[in-house]
Amino acid sequence: MNAYKIFTFLLLLTCGFVVAGCAETQFLANFMKQGSDALSPAQVGKYKIGRPYQIKGVWYRPQVNYSYDETGVASWYGPKFHGRPTANGEIFDMNKVGAAHKTLPIPTLVRVTNLRNGKAMNIRINDRGPYAHGRIIDLSKRAAQLLGFEKAGTAPVRVQVLERESRLMAAIAQGQTSNEADLSPRPRSAPSVAVTSQSLPAPTGTRVASAPSRNYQVNPAGKSKVRSLRQLVKPSQTVEHVTNVKVPQNTRYFVQAGAFTNHANANRANTLLSSVGPSQITMITGSDAQFFRVRLGPFVNVQKADTTLARVIRSGYSEARIVID
Repeated sequence: MNAYKIFTFLLLLTCGFVVAGCAETQFLANFMKQGSDALSPAQVGKYKIGRPYQIKGVWYRPQVNYSYDETGVASWYGPKFHGRPTANGEIFDMNKVGAAHKTLPIPTLVRVTNLRNGKAMNIRINDRGPYAHGRIIDLSKRAAQLLGFEKAGTAPVRVQVLERESRLMAAIAQGQTSNEADLSPRPRSAPSVAVTSQSLPAPTGTRVASAPSRNYQVNPAGKSKVRSLRQLVKPSQTVEHVTNVKVPQNTRYFVQAGAFTNHANANRANTLLSSVGPSQITMITGSDAQFFRVRLGPFVNVQKADTTLARVIRSGYSEARIVID
């Protein structure tokens, strides 16, 4: 009896994994097929990563980075570039929601949160920039209006890549329609279980259940509900859809000269920059290494952070940037 129970349990467990895996495969396989009419390559733009390039002595290296999550200062651009081609060939319209980033692939969908007022919005990257020191992202005039910093000109923000939506946009932009398995991590395969059977007599004192009747049937698992791409990347997610989230009450600006894997290098930078202003070394642990971060600050406003950043860059740290903490 115990052997029969174990056999039944293992059989059900294996079937459960197989059914779940099939449902997930079907789910992924239908994203692009059902959603191709909702979002076309023309709507998400031409796909572009680009080669490393240099602006004002600083090198930028575009790359795919689905784990991107950074804080910094956002700016906006408008009349001067209105009607001109963007980096991927679209025509820039300052009255539509869009954004420029130095290195993220085009298109990429990012979540931009104004850390001053808590307004957040998903925005599609379709251009390169900004190249003013200390700016992490450049938004269109309309996006700045919706996030509430058009008049101020800048705002402390958090920028997060939305991985799944960005993968789908990239696939559509490249004309993919059926290679869905590359859009997200592949599901884990069902475990391999070796099962043997052996007829054993029932233990003494137990009752043997009768076999099921010939009319006994197992109902097949219901088909999983497959969502279309329209439900995953809705127009409302990228066009003027603003939400409000909780943000820290006190926004502090820092100038980060660099993050070093060698403490001696961090200490050297900290000593050199002591003439610029109070600086400190902070150790942080990454996914595969420890870093020693050299920062100056905090500063009460972006103007003072900008002034300090300019001095740090003149001291030889061309990749220094402003961060929010």
